[in-house]
Amino acid sequence: MQAKQDGQTYAPKGKAHSVCEPGEFPVGVIGMDHGHIYGMCGGLSEAGADIALIWDSDAAKAAALHAKFPNAKIAKSKEQVLEDPSIKLIATASIPDQRGEVGIAAMRRGKDCFVDKPPLVNHEQLARVREAVAETGRKFGVYYSERLHVEAAVHAGELIAQGAIGKVIQVTVLAPHRLNAPSRPAWFWDKKRYGGIITDIGSHQIEQILYFTGAKNAKVTQARVANYANQGHPGFEDFGDATLLCDNGACGYFRVDWFTPAGLGAWGDGRAVIIGTEGYMEIRKYINPAADGDGDHIILVDGQGERHIKAAGTCGFPFFGQFIRDCLDGTDNAMGQEHALCAIELAIEAQALAHKSAPGGFSG
Repeated sequence: MQAKQDGQTYAPKGKAHSVCEPGEFPVGVIGMDHGHIYGMCGGLSEAGADIALIWDSDAAKAAALHAKFPNAKIAKSKEQVLEDPSIKLIATASIPDQRGEVGIAAMRRGKDCFVDKPPLVNHEQLARVREAVAETGRKFGVYYSERLHVEAAVHAGELIAQGAIGKVIQVTVLAPHRLNAPSRPAWFWDKKRYGGIITDIGSHQIEQILYFTGAKNAKVTQARVANYANQGHPGFEDFGDATLLCDNGACGYFRVDWFTPAGLGAWGDGRAVIIGTEGYMEIRKYINPAADGDGDHIILVDGQGERHIKAAGTCGFPFFGQFIRDCLDGTDNAMGQEHALCAIELAIEAQALAHKSAPGGFSG
């Protein structure tokens, strides 16, 4: 079930399309601190992976995921999952500051890994991940779900590749989220654990800017964060934005926040506007407010006119099958390793550079 009102448990469902034989790609799960693990496991399972072993320090969380994947076994320890020679991939949605270490442990045991975003929260962790990737040759995949698990975003990428709007010159991504404060765990409010709003949510948006523009890298030209309405949690940030200049001359802007009002029929009115030399498109990811409660809308305007494309059912979620084949075949088609790491590196840089705003004005 897609919990559309709550982004913590939103797990889109696609059509099953196996890219491997039964039993060929067993997956072990370590850490379920964020509900994204359901989307991660669901996407892998639809592509033919077997969710085989599950571990979390909270037995109730492990049991809940097991109920979705009853053929899996609940492990007695994290080490049991890491040491099992049959496991090909470790998936984790542990607390953000722990995700990189889980991935490193997996890679050093000869397994690939699939890590929820943000995959890590500081430059030191990034350096350790890069070192492990280089030494082991294993995959450090990242679940940037706001593109990978949104059919309109996937289809928009296909249209861009076909030249539908010419060369992309600018991307704006808006990513409001619903706070649902009473349901949030203690680590959610602790900046050391989640990395700050730009590191956390902004890594999604930077990944999209790099992908849609075709850039390999970018420079952060401005960034800003604030805590406007949650002073009871002084280490929390509820607003952030940043501007990027890409290495191919394109540019991007994104805004992230926790101000989705209660009246919206989805957990956030996520959008992206992509401007090209021959047209532009807008992606309305989860809802078209006051018009259509369903998501996956693309508004495309070019030299021929205006089109409203309902992208649901057009392309599915090919990342998961491509990623499985990358792990099995040693290829790099689903998402380039450097692309995945560059997105979080830029998010960490933007977070560090960000000016801090306050309800009463600029604070330095």
